[in-house]
Amino acid sequence: MRKTLTCGVLLCLAARTPAALAAPPDAPSPPDARVEGRAAGYCDWVRGLGEAEAALELAPEVFGAFGAVNTGEAEGGTALGKPKLRVTAGISYDFVGLYRGHKIHRRAAAECRRHQALSSLQAAVRQGTGLGENSALEARARVLQDALPRAEALVTALRADLKDGRATLEELNAVQVRLDNLRSLNTDTTLARERLASRPAFPQGQRLESLLEELRAADDAVEVATGSLRRAKAWELSVRGGYDEVFDLDQDVPLFGQVMLTYDLGHLWQGKANARAREGRRRSTLHEVEGVHQEVSELLVELRSRHRTEEARLREVSALVSDLEGQLKEVEALQTREIRRFRDYLLLELARLRAEQAYLTAHLEALTAFLGTPRP
Repeated sequence: MRKTLTCGVLLCLAARTPAALAAPPDAPSPPDARVEGRAAGYCDWVRGLGEAEAALELAPEVFGAFGAVNTGEAEGGTALGKPKLRVTAGISYDFVGLYRGHKIHRRAAAECRRHQALSSLQAAVRQGTGLGENSALEARARVLQDALPRAEALVTALRADLKDGRATLEELNAVQVRLDNLRSLNTDTTLARERLASRPAFPQGQRLESLLEELRAADDAVEVATGSLRRAKAWELSVRGGYDEVFDLDQDVPLFGQVMLTYDLGHLWQGKANARAREGRRRSTLHEVEGVHQEVSELLVELRSRHRTEEARLREVSALVSDLEGQLKEVEALQTREIRRFRDYLLLELARLRAEQAYLTAHLEALTAFLGTPRP
């Protein structure tokens, strides 16, 4: 129901309306610059849609009409005179459109922010419990690349000793098994790095919980902007003016001007409905069984459990590395054949443990950054 209000109400509401239009909403926080450009196409899409919609709100309307009108009426509604031709043309501008256009732009920006956060969280879900393994696998690969040439040299020297009768076949087999373990570990590391490289990368330095909060905030901003647009449809503050001529009728100035304010009384019931919609949307996104919130929550539980497990394993491996390094220092000075063979075993086993230690150290650092878990 739309009704042109009386002059007094017009003045009262017109005094309120500019203040309402001038009050800008709280500015959203800018998107994180480290979020990758996977959402760039989506952002261009929603911003393009927003600009197309806002263009109709921000620009004035041009109108025109041509027809025949009666030039007067007598008492009782009897028409006088003959119908005369009338032409009307002019321009109209709705100042509430400024507010609606602004809200459309804000909604598009919030949808872009939401998709950026969602894209990053989906990348984390795709990584799964392997999140943070890129740096860990790289650290392990560096240790193995340094250790493998020395291990292969040890096996080559041991084969020569076997030919000269200075080593046994059992000793050679034991060292070869350890070398094969290192080669297998290096192959697995290479395959794992290639597998992770094919998946969407998760932005470094981001926290999963912070991204979840950003997703919720952006989604709420979308609903707030949409609700504001619904409420703004109840208002119209327009200025109309132009040319209006009735042919064969004396007119001093065939021009007209009009200021009109209209208000839809349904606006009085919109507030509670918008609040209900906003709260319902928030609860809906939180409780979706297959939604990203549930998937990320499950992933956080798994990553925290892995973080605790790997911390305990790192302490064990670090103790073993320290012990073997101490043993290696003690046997380096001894020159007997048996001691040299034991030293070779120590070197190969130490290389494997150092590779595992490097992996665990780098992975824990990455998980700490993603989870925000303080290291002890």
